[in-house]
Amino acid sequence: MPPFAPTIVFIGGGPRSAGILERLAANRSGLFDGPLSIHVVEPYEPGSGRIWRYDQSPGLLLNSTAADVTMFTDNSVACDGPSVDGPGLATWATGVLDGSIRDVPELEAHLLEQLRVLTPASFPSRQLQSKYLEWFFRRAVAALGPDVTVTVHRDTATAVERHSPEGPGGPDGGAKYRVRLASGGVLEADLVVYSLGHTDSRAEPESARLAEFAARHGGFHAAPSYTTDVDYSAIAPGQDVLVSGMGLAFVDLLVLLFEGRGGRFEDRPDGGLDYVPSGAEPRLWAGSRRGVPYHSKISSTLRGEPVGAPRYFTADAVELLLAAHEELDFRTQLWPLIAKDAGYAYYRELFTGYPERVHGGWDEFSARFDALDWYSRERENLVASAVPDPALRLDLEALDQPFSGCAFADHAAVQRSVANYIERDLKLRTSRDHSETLALFTALLRVYMELGRLVPQERLNSRSQQAVHGWWHGFFSFVDSGPPPHRLREILALHRAGLLQFLGPGMWVRPDEASGRFVAGSFQSPVVVDAAAYIEARLPSPSVARSANPALADLHDAGWGTEQSLLTSDGPHSTGKLLVSSSHEVLAADGVRQAGLFAVGPWTSGWGAGAFARPGTNAAPFRENDALARRLLAELSAPHPTSSVHPTSPAHPTNSQLLSF
Repeated sequence: MPPFAPTIVFIGGGPRSAGILERLAANRSGLFDGPLSIHVVEPYEPGSGRIWRYDQSPGLLLNSTAADVTMFTDNSVACDGPSVDGPGLATWATGVLDGSIRDVPELEAHLLEQLRVLTPASFPSRQLQSKYLEWFFRRAVAALGPDVTVTVHRDTATAVERHSPEGPGGPDGGAKYRVRLASGGVLEADLVVYSLGHTDSRAEPESARLAEFAARHGGFHAAPSYTTDVDYSAIAPGQDVLVSGMGLAFVDLLVLLFEGRGGRFEDRPDGGLDYVPSGAEPRLWAGSRRGVPYHSKISSTLRGEPVGAPRYFTADAVELLLAAHEELDFRTQLWPLIAKDAGYAYYRELFTGYPERVHGGWDEFSARFDALDWYSRERENLVASAVPDPALRLDLEALDQPFSGCAFADHAAVQRSVANYIERDLKLRTSRDHSETLALFTALLRVYMELGRLVPQERLNSRSQQAVHGWWHGFFSFVDSGPPPHRLREILALHRAGLLQFLGPGMWVRPDEASGRFVAGSFQSPVVVDAAAYIEARLPSPSVARSANPALADLHDAGWGTEQSLLTSDGPHSTGKLLVSSSHEVLAADGVRQAGLFAVGPWTSGWGAGAFARPGTNAAPFRENDALARRLLAELSAPHPTSSVHPTSPAHPTNSQLLSF
């Protein structure tokens, strides 16, 4: 490496950083052809990082099928850089088995067995996914070429300091930083990219109060966290445990507390499952805001015409709104277009796939549907006349809040209602006779991927920015990002075994000083239960100010970064997310960009759309990766003084690995 190679330091080396490295390799030609030094600071294995690391329970699975996972920016991605085709997870697995993909370290026997039985429709283990992500990282590094060095530091970044006496934008033309490591090493950088994935936060005041209560009374409390990082060994066999949250963290919790403690599931003749306990399991009482788990992933295939691109939520429609309004309102101006697209796809599949279930033909229905607003009496009347079975009419509000307005008489009513709901969800999403649910899934996914591209976040009013990061993301996750179908069958099996009881929607929990126990119930049910253990089964809310990651905490404490603040009717409201520009530059509280500091991921104020995606979907994270990589290369295009590992405080060689291929 020549002595004057500019340097990029990535704080975090998970799949998002790997994707940006791949885009740097794809875009270098024509933007930056000189030598380059890249440092990746990642305490876990680069590529998989903490969340997707190999060292976690082998029973934990992806909530995507093998066919629906890729790290490659294929030709569907609308970006300025070149597309690069490559194998998604399913094709990679086949290539590893047949020897056409050889640059994979030796896999353990149980992973080889997983490869042998894997199909495109399988839900792979996270351990297998970790190997795909690590392979992709190494491939991305190799594609950078011989004049780029990539050094991985199995370490933690603790702080970033300005190094140039002039500061950002000084006479030398660039921002110079020092990145301090927990090991004592220091890296000098021209550009720093915070790419940390999901991070932990110090407990919110309410969670901290509950933890203190549990400690005083000899109980157990688990604050919101990444489920597999929590030690549940203090929970005794047969112990009652309250659980709030029934999303993906809840599903992981069930794996760890039941199969993870030696229990097993057996097939029933009717296609369901029975649970055979080991005797080491607790008994869970679970509830949430909705009172039901996320919708199952879908195993049906479309019968009718393919779902096309969004028809109403389009670039032209958004441009018209932007031209007419200074600020846009998500719920009144954008959501009706999104809802209409979802309805169009749903009814198209119903009409073209199941003509016996409707009156009239699709052409006539769609022509009338085109002219009507989604929230209009005329549209409701059109659907009522064309779809005789009310159960087949799409009600997005009922889909979002399935027990809205319900009042349960007793505990038994709650159990029946939730169990019946799960059974019906499985029927709708796994039966070959209800592929309209797949059409709905696909339409929502396409809009989700398009939203950030079509709508500048700064043109949304504050209420709408809250709605996008809150309600919209939650609704999409509930409908489109649920667990594999067999996880819902396992929930029903645990319920039949008496090891999982449902508390219902509108769950509440409070500590009771008189008894020293947690008390829980539902606003829609008279049932109240108590227990000495309480688990908040969800990821922590983003908070840069309370971040448990030292580099993020330092960024905030130094005043270089700030939490996004929205002005609502109740006054300023912090989203907890790091404020970044549309090009992912870190912004200070006064809106001034921090030249040379970039941040990307779910804890930033950007749209946020994961790290990997389905092939052929114009995936938002790949578009963002490409734009950020091109911006980084443009920043480095001017000559820079030497940047390297600081000579007086070198990174410990035992924790650093120079990658070359």
